[in-house]
Amino acid sequence: MLKPPHYVALSLVLFLVLVTMNLPSQTATQFKLALGGLFLPLFGLAGSAHSLAEHAGNSLAPRRALLNQIEQLRRENDQFRVREAQVTEVWRENERLRQAVNWQKRAPWKLRLARVVLRDPANWWRTVQIDAGRRDGLVPDLPVLTPDGLVGRIQEVGYGMSRVALLGDPDCPVSAAVEEGPLRDFGVILPGGAGVLDGSVVAFTYINQPKAVRPGQLVITSGLSGNFPRGIAIGHVVDTNNVGFGLYTEARVKLSARLDNLEEVWVVLPKDT
Repeated sequence: MLKPPHYVALSLVLFLVLVTMNLPSQTATQFKLALGGLFLPLFGLAGSAHSLAEHAGNSLAPRRALLNQIEQLRRENDQFRVREAQVTEVWRENERLRQAVNWQKRAPWKLRLARVVLRDPANWWRTVQIDAGRRDGLVPDLPVLTPDGLVGRIQEVGYGMSRVALLGDPDCPVSAAVEEGPLRDFGVILPGGAGVLDGSVVAFTYINQPKAVRPGQLVITSGLSGNFPRGIAIGHVVDTNNVGFGLYTEARVKLSARLDNLEEVWVVLPKDT
């Protein structure tokens, strides 16, 4: 049922239609133009609203797509960085091994390359484990070194793994000598020199010719103890001081090999292997 206001509006529309139909042609045309001018703003507003909604929809879709593309590019960039780091590490390892192989050819000893696979978490500087053992011809007390110098000795041997006691460990004393002096100018490499906080410095003690030892001199293995052949670099003398109320002289030696950065090491094999 139509309400009274609806009847009034319908009657008004019918009246306008009848009047328009009975008007002369020219008058009717002008009346239609005037009537259209009244509703034109409403049509324009509706069209603008539709265009605005369509434009907003088109704007939202590309923004969402751009965000997805940015996220995808970010992930790809992270992957490229990881691959670059891997390639760089492989290149560095190859360079180290190339230099090590060239050094091995010049070394006067029979050597076996091994990789450091584990460090002792309770005593970071003093022991490491390597991926070589009895199957590779290793036995206890064999010297372990790098192209820079002596690292330590084989302490325990398993089938495929071995433990290395590093220089400065109480279980790795080494008879040493000053390179420039005669063989009788020797002493022993023991823990000490800089305390437990610095694993790069050891004590060169029990020196039988203390006046012959001076800062800057190279200390090498003397060849007088165990399986350590003579001539392996140990480090350079930092300074000397009297110990035990002047009873003997002790020197501090800066190690040539970096014990905190070991990745590959060489084991000096027995001559009969």
